[in-house]
Amino acid sequence: MTGAGGASPQLASAPRMRPAPPASRRAAARPGWVPPVAARGHASGGAAPAPALAPVPAPVPMQKINKNAVLALLSLSSLLFLLFQLAYYRSYLAHKNGAAFSKARGSQSGQDSTRWHVVRKFLSLISSHNIPVYLIDPLILGLVDKDIEQIRSSSDGPSPECKYFCVPRDFTTFALLDKTWKHEVGLFRTAEKMGFQWLKVLNKDPRLDGMDDLSGTEIPLHYIFKLASHAIHLVVFYERSGNYLWHGPLRLKQHMDRKFVPFRKLHFGRYPGAYEKPELLLVSIDDLKIQIPKNPSSFLEEMTHSRFLECRYREARAFFQLYPDDASVDAVEFRKRAKSLLHLAALTLNNLGVKFWLSSGTCLGWYRQCNVIPYSKDVDLGIFIRDYKADIIPAFQKAGLPLKHKFGKVEDSLELSFQGEDDVKLDIFFFYEEDDHIWNGGTQAKSGKKFKYLFPKFTLCWTEFVELKVHVPCETLQYVEANYGPDWKVPVKMWDWKSSPSNVQYNGVWPVDEWDDVIQIY
Repeated sequence: MTGAGGASPQLASAPRMRPAPPASRRAAARPGWVPPVAARGHASGGAAPAPALAPVPAPVPMQKINKNAVLALLSLSSLLFLLFQLAYYRSYLAHKNGAAFSKARGSQSGQDSTRWHVVRKFLSLISSHNIPVYLIDPLILGLVDKDIEQIRSSSDGPSPECKYFCVPRDFTTFALLDKTWKHEVGLFRTAEKMGFQWLKVLNKDPRLDGMDDLSGTEIPLHYIFKLASHAIHLVVFYERSGNYLWHGPLRLKQHMDRKFVPFRKLHFGRYPGAYEKPELLLVSIDDLKIQIPKNPSSFLEEMTHSRFLECRYREARAFFQLYPDDASVDAVEFRKRAKSLLHLAALTLNNLGVKFWLSSGTCLGWYRQCNVIPYSKDVDLGIFIRDYKADIIPAFQKAGLPLKHKFGKVEDSLELSFQGEDDVKLDIFFFYEEDDHIWNGGTQAKSGKKFKYLFPKFTLCWTEFVELKVHVPCETLQYVEANYGPDWKVPVKMWDWKSSPSNVQYNGVWPVDEWDDVIQIY
């Protein structure tokens, strides 16, 4: 029975006696054993006494256990164990990857730290596939450039803070040389396993375009690797025949997700770009081993003027359908000599650090027919007067190009002409900037008359012409139309430099007492 409280009643009686088992039963349990009492009784002949009963102790009552206290103790133990594991894991990562920047060492947290971790994970990804990349991110390179001497001389010890890769930004940009990679599908499989989403942007290969074939072959130009809230922009650079590096534009096709990343914020891809081959330097930045351009400031300066224009082969083919190209021996020889002269002029001016561009008939030939105009008989270049150097004339003379004439002066209408091989001239026109236009001058030697040629303001872009990386006006159509009028597509073989250009203006006469200085013919 149970009591009113639901607990079993305790019996307060004397200890209970448990009878011993019968002797016969014990004997059966142990063969050959004789109960000692029976043996003594048999020996004395008396009756065997009754077996004594052993007392059984009363059960000790159990103390009531507090279940809440036990649960609290278990919970506390589990929490302490988890905290220990977390602390150990963070310490392990910090030791292995340099990932933990403590508060005492100027740590960044949250979103800032995420950027660093995404970059580290991307570098681990490309390293596992032996893909050499280098940093071209303008924001980070700008910060690195300020500390470049310190970074070059620093040891491989841990960084005191995440100073560069933790700065706020949406992307980190790297460059990849196409010839150093085989487009392995395995890279993208590994990227997905690491948690990256990726996007590949393809477009036509301009290196295969020409007068005989407009190639439709597509090549990879850009890759985007996205993880968490940060993305890696990998720009693919290709080597062109002019011995320079080129990257293509980033043009999304209709089926692509335009919300994948904020594409408008990308530093590379709005236009194609052309660069010199950079010399690279391996450094440690924020505890990450990474390659950067050896001279970051030069690369950043190059980046601001890197826009590239392709030759318009489709339009050139249409032009030659209307006006068949001159394939005569004389035309072929002239183009060969003009190409050689242009290469020599480019080498000479580049060595002097003087920026130049294709001008006049040479620019028209590039824009209209992707080649030298065979009846032009000269090569025309333009230079801003602010870039003039007194070393230009001696440098060309040293290169084997004697000065043919010098008209004007640095302050007004300067023009130089050098004699190339077999009567092919190199004419260099210097351009002067005004508030709303740009102009270059011309001088008639026999009369001292001055002429001025007006152009709308323009900027410079790179292009490839006769296997050479050279500048042309970015606003090429406006430039050509200013010089040759709206009918620039129609060849004109009879050209008078004093009256034929659409933009020519009479500009007075040189004073006679200056003729010896402003009209020099050799």
